[in-house]
Amino acid sequence: MVENTTKAYLTCFFTSNFSFFCTLLIKKFPININIAILVLSMKDFMKAKILLFSLFSFACTTLLFGQQDKLITHFMYDKMSLNPGKTGIDGGICATTMYRNQWDRVNGAPNSAVLNVEADLTRFIPVNAGISFYHDHIGFNTQNNVLLNVSYPLEIPYVGTLGFGLGIGIVNFGMNPEWVPPTTMNDASLPSEFSGTNLDLNFGIYFKDEDNRFYAGLSSTHLSESAILGVSLESSQISYNTARHYYAMGGYTFKDIGDGDIEANALIRTDLIKVSADINARYIWKNIAYGGLTYRNSDALAVMLGYKPIRNLTIGYSYDVSINKLASVSRGSHEIMLRYCYYLPPAPIMKSKHPRWL
Repeated sequence: MVENTTKAYLTCFFTSNFSFFCTLLIKKFPININIAILVLSMKDFMKAKILLFSLFSFACTTLLFGQQDKLITHFMYDKMSLNPGKTGIDGGICATTMYRNQWDRVNGAPNSAVLNVEADLTRFIPVNAGISFYHDHIGFNTQNNVLLNVSYPLEIPYVGTLGFGLGIGIVNFGMNPEWVPPTTMNDASLPSEFSGTNLDLNFGIYFKDEDNRFYAGLSSTHLSESAILGVSLESSQISYNTARHYYAMGGYTFKDIGDGDIEANALIRTDLIKVSADINARYIWKNIAYGGLTYRNSDALAVMLGYKPIRNLTIGYSYDVSINKLASVSRGSHEIMLRYCYYLPPAPIMKSKHPRWL
Protein backbone atom coordinates (compact mmCIF):
# COMPACT_ATOMS: atom_id res chain seq x y z
CA MET A 1 0.00 0.00 0.00
CA VAL A 2 2.82 2.41 0.87
CA GLU A 3 4.56 1.65 -2.42
CA ASN A 4 1.38 2.27 -4.40
CA THR A 5 0.79 5.58 -2.64
CA THR A 6 4.41 6.69 -3.09
CA LYS A 7 4.37 5.96 -6.81
CA ALA A 8 1.03 7.73 -7.11
CA TYR A 9 2.73 10.79 -5.61
CA LEU A 10 5.40 10.60 -8.30
CA THR A 11 2.74 10.25 -10.99
CA CYS A 12 1.16 13.47 -9.74
CA PHE A 13 4.32 15.54 -9.51
CA PHE A 14 6.20 14.40 -12.57
CA THR A 15 3.39 14.55 -15.12
CA SER A 16 1.52 17.60 -16.39
CA ASN A 17 -1.76 16.46 -14.84
CA PHE A 18 -1.03 17.71 -11.33
CA SER A 19 -4.23 19.27 -10.03
CA PHE A 20 -7.02 18.75 -7.55
CA PHE A 21 -6.33 15.01 -7.26
CA CYS A 22 -2.76 15.45 -6.08
CA THR A 23 -3.81 17.78 -3.28
CA LEU A 24 -6.34 15.17 -2.22
CA LEU A 25 -3.60 12.54 -2.22
CA ILE A 26 -1.32 14.72 -0.10
CA LYS A 27 -4.09 15.37 2.43
CA LYS A 28 -5.12 11.70 2.56
CA PHE A 29 -1.65 10.17 2.84
CA PRO A 30 1.14 12.28 4.37
CA ILE A 31 4.37 10.47 3.55
CA ASN A 32 7.59 9.90 5.48
CA ILE A 33 10.98 10.31 3.78
CA ASN A 34 12.42 7.10 5.26
CA ILE A 35 9.51 5.01 3.97
CA ALA A 36 9.74 6.65 0.57
CA ILE A 37 13.46 5.92 0.20
CA LEU A 38 12.96 2.27 1.17
CA VAL A 39 10.21 1.59 -1.36
CA LEU A 40 11.69 3.49 -4.31
CA SER A 41 14.53 2.28 -6.44
CA MET A 42 17.83 4.16 -6.30
CA LYS A 43 17.28 5.75 -9.72
CA ASP A 44 14.17 7.46 -8.34
CA PHE A 45 15.96 8.76 -5.25
CA MET A 46 16.62 12.28 -6.54
CA LYS A 47 13.04 12.58 -7.76
CA ALA A 48 11.85 11.39 -4.36
CA LYS A 49 13.80 14.14 -2.58
CA ILE A 50 12.28 16.78 -4.82
CA LEU A 51 8.87 15.24 -4.28
CA LEU A 52 9.15 15.17 -0.51
CA PHE A 53 10.35 18.77 -0.41
CA SER A 54 7.23 19.67 -2.41
CA LEU A 55 5.08 17.71 0.02
CA PHE A 56 6.59 19.59 2.93
CA SER A 57 5.82 22.90 1.20
CA PHE A 58 2.23 21.83 0.65
CA ALA A 59 1.91 20.75 4.28
CA CYS A 60 2.88 24.26 5.38
CA THR A 61 0.11 25.87 3.35
CA THR A 62 -3.67 25.66 3.34
CA LEU A 63 -5.14 23.29 0.78
CA LEU A 64 -7.64 25.08 -1.45
CA PHE A 65 -9.91 22.97 -3.63
CA GLY A 66 -10.57 25.58 -6.29
CA GLN A 67 -9.09 26.50 -9.63
CA GLN A 68 -8.47 29.85 -11.24
CA ASP A 69 -11.14 31.14 -13.60
CA LYS A 70 -10.46 30.94 -17.31
CA LEU A 71 -7.79 33.10 -18.96
CA ILE A 72 -8.85 34.94 -22.12
CA THR A 73 -6.54 37.20 -24.12
CA HIS A 74 -9.48 38.89 -25.89
CA PHE A 75 -11.00 39.73 -22.50
CA MET A 76 -12.37 43.05 -23.84
CA TYR A 77 -14.92 40.94 -25.74
CA ASP A 78 -15.72 38.84 -22.66
CA LYS A 79 -16.59 41.53 -20.13
CA MET A 80 -20.09 40.27 -19.32
CA SER A 81 -19.01 36.88 -17.97
CA LEU A 82 -16.54 38.65 -15.66
CA ASN A 83 -18.73 41.65 -14.80
CA PRO A 84 -22.53 41.36 -15.19
CA GLY A 85 -22.81 45.14 -14.75
CA LYS A 86 -21.60 45.51 -18.35
CA THR A 87 -24.56 43.54 -19.76
CA GLY A 88 -26.12 45.33 -22.72
CA ILE A 89 -24.49 48.70 -22.03
CA ASP A 90 -22.86 48.89 -25.47
CA GLY A 91 -26.29 48.70 -27.12
CA GLY A 92 -27.78 46.27 -29.62
CA ILE A 93 -27.97 42.49 -29.43
CA CYS A 94 -24.52 40.89 -29.46
CA ALA A 95 -23.34 37.29 -29.51
CA THR A 96 -19.70 36.41 -28.80
CA THR A 97 -18.01 33.03 -28.85
CA MET A 98 -14.39 32.11 -28.14
CA TYR A 99 -12.23 29.01 -28.04
CA ARG A 100 -8.83 28.89 -26.35
CA ASN A 101 -6.25 26.13 -26.55
CA GLN A 102 -3.77 26.99 -23.81
CA TRP A 103 -0.18 25.70 -23.75
CA ASP A 104 -0.40 23.75 -26.99
CA ARG A 105 1.18 20.29 -26.92
CA VAL A 106 1.17 20.15 -23.08
CA ASN A 107 -0.79 17.11 -21.91
CA GLY A 108 -3.72 18.06 -19.69
CA ALA A 109 -3.40 21.81 -20.40
CA PRO A 110 -6.51 24.02 -20.15
CA ASN A 111 -9.02 24.27 -22.98
CA SER A 112 -11.76 26.89 -22.68
CA ALA A 113 -14.89 27.80 -24.65
CA VAL A 114 -17.08 30.86 -24.10
CA LEU A 115 -20.51 31.89 -25.40
CA ASN A 116 -22.09 35.22 -24.42
CA VAL A 117 -25.37 36.68 -25.67
CA GLU A 118 -26.46 40.09 -24.37
CA ALA A 119 -29.10 42.64 -25.30
CA ASP A 120 -29.97 46.26 -24.60
CA LEU A 121 -33.64 46.03 -23.59
CA THR A 122 -34.09 49.54 -22.22
CA ARG A 123 -36.42 50.40 -25.11
CA PHE A 124 -38.91 47.95 -23.60
CA ILE A 125 -38.00 47.45 -19.93
CA PRO A 126 -35.66 49.29 -17.53
CA VAL A 127 -32.97 46.54 -17.49
CA ASN A 128 -30.60 44.75 -19.85
CA ALA A 129 -30.22 40.97 -19.94
CA GLY A 130 -27.79 38.34 -21.17
CA ILE A 131 -26.78 34.69 -20.94
CA SER A 132 -23.20 33.60 -20.32
CA PHE A 133 -21.81 30.08 -20.73
CA TYR A 134 -18.28 28.88 -20.40
CA HIS A 135 -16.59 25.51 -20.43
CA ASP A 136 -13.17 24.89 -18.91
CA HIS A 137 -11.27 21.60 -19.08
CA ILE A 138 -7.90 21.06 -17.38
CA GLY A 139 -6.32 17.70 -16.64
CA PHE A 140 -8.98 15.40 -15.21
CA ASN A 141 -11.23 18.37 -14.28
CA THR A 142 -14.14 19.82 -16.24
CA GLN A 143 -16.12 22.90 -15.20
CA ASN A 144 -19.23 24.37 -16.84
CA ASN A 145 -20.93 27.63 -15.85
CA VAL A 146 -24.26 28.97 -17.08
CA LEU A 147 -25.53 32.32 -15.79
CA LEU A 148 -28.39 34.68 -16.49
CA ASN A 149 -27.08 38.24 -16.22
CA VAL A 150 -29.25 41.27 -15.49
CA SER A 151 -27.96 44.84 -15.45
CA TYR A 152 -29.67 48.05 -14.39
CA PRO A 153 -28.16 50.97 -16.37
CA LEU A 154 -28.23 54.32 -14.64
CA GLU A 155 -27.85 57.22 -17.05
CA ILE A 156 -25.77 60.09 -15.64
CA PRO A 157 -26.42 63.21 -17.76
CA TYR A 158 -23.34 64.54 -19.59
CA VAL A 159 -21.15 61.88 -17.94
CA GLY A 160 -22.05 58.35 -19.00
CA THR A 161 -23.79 55.14 -17.95
CA LEU A 162 -23.29 53.23 -14.71
CA GLY A 163 -24.46 49.61 -14.70
CA PHE A 164 -25.23 47.48 -11.65
CA GLY A 165 -25.36 43.81 -12.55
CA LEU A 166 -26.13 40.43 -11.02
CA GLY A 167 -25.45 37.01 -12.50
CA ILE A 168 -27.42 34.01 -11.22
CA GLY A 169 -26.83 30.49 -12.48
CA ILE A 170 -25.22 27.14 -11.87
CA VAL A 171 -21.72 25.73 -11.80
CA ASN A 172 -21.09 22.10 -12.69
CA PHE A 173 -17.79 20.50 -11.76
CA GLY A 174 -16.74 16.98 -12.62
CA MET A 175 -13.65 14.83 -12.74
CA ASN A 176 -12.97 11.75 -14.80
CA PRO A 177 -9.60 10.44 -13.62
CA GLU A 178 -7.76 7.79 -15.60
CA TRP A 179 -5.29 6.54 -13.01
CA VAL A 180 -2.38 4.40 -14.16
CA PRO A 181 -1.68 2.21 -11.11
CA PRO A 182 1.96 1.36 -10.38
CA THR A 183 0.97 -2.29 -9.91
CA THR A 184 -1.96 -4.46 -10.94
CA MET A 185 -3.85 -3.45 -7.79
CA ASN A 186 -5.75 -0.14 -7.71
CA ASP A 187 -5.37 2.21 -4.75
CA ALA A 188 -8.89 2.64 -3.37
CA SER A 189 -7.99 5.96 -1.76
CA LEU A 190 -7.65 7.77 -5.09
CA PRO A 191 -10.59 9.97 -6.19
CA SER A 192 -13.11 8.35 -8.47
CA GLU A 193 -15.23 9.83 -11.24
CA PHE A 194 -17.92 12.21 -10.03
CA SER A 195 -19.89 15.25 -11.09
CA GLY A 196 -21.99 17.77 -9.20
CA THR A 197 -23.91 21.02 -9.65
CA ASN A 198 -24.56 23.95 -7.35
CA LEU A 199 -25.50 27.63 -7.25
CA ASP A 200 -23.23 30.28 -8.78
CA LEU A 201 -23.48 34.06 -8.26
CA ASN A 202 -21.64 37.02 -9.83
CA PHE A 203 -21.92 40.75 -9.12
CA GLY A 204 -20.42 43.78 -10.82
CA ILE A 205 -20.42 47.54 -11.31
CA TYR A 206 -19.47 48.92 -14.72
CA PHE A 207 -19.11 52.47 -16.05
CA LYS A 208 -18.85 53.74 -19.64
CA ASP A 209 -18.46 57.41 -20.45
CA GLU A 210 -20.74 59.33 -22.78
CA ASP A 211 -18.14 59.63 -25.56
CA ASN A 212 -17.45 55.89 -25.57
CA ARG A 213 -13.77 56.49 -24.84
CA PHE A 214 -13.35 55.29 -21.26
CA TYR A 215 -14.69 52.33 -19.27
CA ALA A 216 -14.01 50.83 -15.84
CA GLY A 217 -15.49 48.05 -13.75
CA LEU A 218 -15.24 46.16 -10.47
CA SER A 219 -16.73 42.71 -9.99
CA SER A 220 -16.63 39.41 -8.17
CA THR A 221 -17.44 35.92 -9.45
CA HIS A 222 -18.45 32.76 -7.53
CA LEU A 223 -19.80 34.81 -4.62
CA SER A 224 -21.58 31.76 -3.21
CA GLU A 225 -18.34 29.71 -3.05
CA SER A 226 -20.52 26.64 -3.53
CA ALA A 227 -19.27 23.21 -2.52
CA ILE A 228 -19.64 20.20 -4.80
CA LEU A 229 -19.29 16.83 -3.11
CA GLY A 230 -17.86 13.59 -4.47
CA VAL A 231 -16.40 10.29 -3.27
CA SER A 232 -13.15 8.37 -3.62
CA LEU A 233 -12.85 4.75 -4.68
CA GLU A 234 -13.08 3.73 -1.02
CA SER A 235 -16.29 5.83 -0.62
CA SER A 236 -14.76 8.57 1.55
CA GLN A 237 -16.12 12.05 0.84
CA ILE A 238 -14.20 14.67 -1.07
CA SER A 239 -15.31 18.17 -2.04
CA TYR A 240 -14.59 20.87 -4.60
CA ASN A 241 -15.19 24.52 -3.65
CA THR A 242 -15.49 27.27 -6.23
CA ALA A 243 -13.02 29.99 -5.29
CA ARG A 244 -14.31 33.56 -5.15
CA HIS A 245 -12.53 35.80 -7.66
CA TYR A 246 -12.26 39.58 -7.87
CA TYR A 247 -11.77 41.62 -11.04
CA ALA A 248 -10.85 45.20 -11.89
CA MET A 249 -10.95 46.29 -15.51
CA GLY A 250 -10.51 49.51 -17.41
CA GLY A 251 -9.71 50.95 -20.80
CA TYR A 252 -9.31 54.10 -22.85
CA THR A 253 -9.55 54.78 -26.59
CA PHE A 254 -7.40 57.45 -28.21
CA LYS A 255 -9.45 58.64 -31.16
CA ASP A 256 -8.28 59.70 -34.62
CA ILE A 257 -4.68 58.50 -34.54
CA GLY A 258 -3.83 58.41 -38.23
CA ASP A 259 -6.53 56.38 -39.98
CA GLY A 260 -7.77 54.71 -36.81
CA ASP A 261 -7.88 54.56 -33.03
CA ILE A 262 -5.58 53.19 -30.35
CA GLU A 263 -7.35 51.23 -27.63
CA ALA A 264 -5.64 50.36 -24.34
CA ASN A 265 -7.14 47.82 -21.90
CA ALA A 266 -6.18 46.37 -18.53
CA LEU A 267 -7.60 43.54 -16.43
CA ILE A 268 -6.55 42.48 -12.92
CA ARG A 269 -7.83 39.21 -11.46
CA THR A 270 -7.21 37.64 -8.06
CA ASP A 271 -8.55 34.96 -5.73
CA LEU A 272 -6.67 36.64 -2.84
CA ILE A 273 -3.98 33.97 -3.24
CA LYS A 274 -2.51 34.87 -6.60
CA VAL A 275 -2.78 38.03 -8.69
CA SER A 276 -2.73 38.02 -12.49
CA ALA A 277 -2.85 41.09 -14.74
CA ASP A 278 -3.33 41.59 -18.48
CA ILE A 279 -2.32 44.81 -20.24
CA ASN A 280 -2.86 45.27 -23.95
CA ALA A 281 -2.97 47.86 -26.68
CA ARG A 282 -4.27 47.54 -30.22
CA TYR A 283 -4.57 49.76 -33.25
CA ILE A 284 -8.03 49.68 -34.87
CA TRP A 285 -7.69 50.72 -38.52
CA LYS A 286 -10.80 52.40 -39.97
CA ASN A 287 -12.96 50.12 -37.81
CA ILE A 288 -12.15 47.33 -40.27
CA ALA A 289 -9.09 45.56 -38.84
CA TYR A 290 -6.93 45.62 -35.72
CA GLY A 291 -3.58 44.44 -34.47
CA GLY A 292 -2.09 44.59 -31.00
CA LEU A 293 -0.01 43.15 -28.20
CA THR A 294 -0.89 41.77 -24.76
CA TYR A 295 1.32 41.17 -21.73
CA ARG A 296 0.22 38.84 -18.92
CA ASN A 297 2.52 38.96 -15.91
CA SER A 298 4.64 35.86 -15.37
CA ASP A 299 2.78 34.00 -18.10
CA ALA A 300 2.78 35.19 -21.68
CA LEU A 301 3.21 37.77 -24.42
CA ALA A 302 0.47 37.69 -27.04
CA VAL A 303 -0.16 38.98 -30.54
CA MET A 304 -3.76 39.90 -31.44
CA LEU A 305 -5.20 40.24 -34.94
CA GLY A 306 -8.76 40.95 -36.04
CA TYR A 307 -10.84 41.72 -39.11
CA LYS A 308 -14.41 42.71 -39.97
CA PRO A 309 -15.37 40.89 -43.19
CA ILE A 310 -18.86 42.40 -43.06
CA ARG A 311 -20.52 45.08 -41.00
CA ASN A 312 -21.01 44.20 -37.30
CA LEU A 313 -19.08 40.89 -37.60
CA THR A 314 -15.63 40.70 -35.98
CA ILE A 315 -13.22 37.76 -36.24
CA GLY A 316 -10.22 37.75 -33.93
CA TYR A 317 -7.19 35.56 -33.29
CA SER A 318 -4.43 35.67 -30.71
CA TYR A 319 -1.24 33.71 -30.19
CA ASP A 320 0.37 33.66 -26.74
CA VAL A 321 4.08 32.99 -26.37
CA SER A 322 4.78 31.48 -22.95
CA ILE A 323 7.40 33.25 -20.81
CA ASN A 324 6.99 31.04 -17.75
CA LYS A 325 8.53 27.66 -16.91
CA LEU A 326 6.46 25.97 -19.63
CA ALA A 327 8.21 27.96 -22.36
CA SER A 328 10.53 25.06 -23.19
CA VAL A 329 7.71 22.54 -23.70
CA SER A 330 4.69 24.60 -24.75
CA ARG A 331 4.13 25.74 -28.31
CA GLY A 332 2.12 28.69 -27.11
CA SER A 333 -1.62 29.27 -26.76
CA HIS A 334 -4.14 29.80 -29.55
CA GLU A 335 -7.41 31.72 -29.23
CA ILE A 336 -10.18 32.34 -31.76
CA MET A 337 -12.96 34.91 -31.26
CA LEU A 338 -16.14 35.54 -33.24
CA ARG A 339 -18.58 38.38 -32.46
CA TYR A 340 -21.71 39.58 -34.22
CA CYS A 341 -24.01 42.46 -33.21
CA TYR A 342 -27.43 43.47 -34.47
CA TYR A 343 -28.75 46.94 -33.77
CA LEU A 344 -32.45 47.60 -33.77
CA PRO A 345 -33.54 50.43 -36.05
CA PRO A 346 -34.63 53.63 -34.31
CA ALA A 347 -38.18 53.62 -33.05
CA PRO A 348 -40.49 55.32 -35.57
CA ILE A 349 -41.71 58.78 -34.67
CA MET A 350 -45.48 58.81 -34.78
CA LYS A 351 -47.11 62.06 -35.88
CA SER A 352 -50.79 62.80 -35.94
CA LYS A 353 -52.65 65.58 -37.70
CA HIS A 354 -56.10 66.90 -37.16
CA PRO A 355 -58.37 65.92 -40.08
CA ARG A 356 -59.34 69.54 -40.56
CA TRP A 357 -55.74 70.43 -41.50
CA LEU A 358 -55.08 67.57 -43.93
